[in-house]
Amino acid sequence: MSNRDGVLLPHGGYEKLRIYKVAEAAYDATVVFCDRFIDKRSRTHDQMVQAARSGVRNISEGSGAAATSRKSEMKLTNVARASLNDELLKDYKSLLLQRGLRVWHKDSPEARAMRDRLKHDVAPNLPPERPGVVRLTGLAGLSAFVAKTKLELAANAMLCAVNQAAYLLKRQIESQEREFLKTGGFTENLYRKRMQARGKTVPKQPDMSDMSDSSDRGENHP
Repeated sequence: MSNRDGVLLPHGGYEKLRIYKVAEAAYDATVVFCDRFIDKRSRTHDQMVQAARSGVRNISEGSGAAATSRKSEMKLTNVARASLNDELLKDYKSLLLQRGLRVWHKDSPEARAMRDRLKHDVAPNLPPERPGVVRLTGLAGLSAFVAKTKLELAANAMLCAVNQAAYLLKRQIESQEREFLKTGGFTENLYRKRMQARGKTVPKQPDMSDMSDSSDRGENHP
């Protein structure tokens, strides 16, 4: 949602962001993965699902918070990244190692092929299906892939998906920081709009130490 001409800062529209789509797919697939491979009564099951959920929900909450606070937007986006990168990613790696399974190196042919498919909702130029072969068809097919393939493939596919989400969130935080330094936050925007409404010229680098006027402080009342 854009609000360039209003007091509120641009916000919303997170559903269209690639990062949201990847994080949402990772959340849905994590629920499938945990229900299939981890005891539902275990603490690990709950922690992994909650970490994946936190990644998605903090993206949406950060997008809404952007209307009045760029700082809150960046903070929530960073919480989303931490949930995925510092919690969920490590849980998938630990699960593979604890069960004596291979963690794909990021530059391995398998990891490269998986990342390429996850870049698309539906991966193009896929070879014909073979009987008995479970194939990842793209981001939209991640949950279905996890529901049918063996543990090692499923967990490594999730590592690739969560890594993509964490990387995109890192890029988004950097973009938010640049935008904040360039245009400021809600208070600066409110100041500019007030000055424009009064027909005053807004200095290129206004003194933001006191953006109230005498009427705000109760002065000059009749």
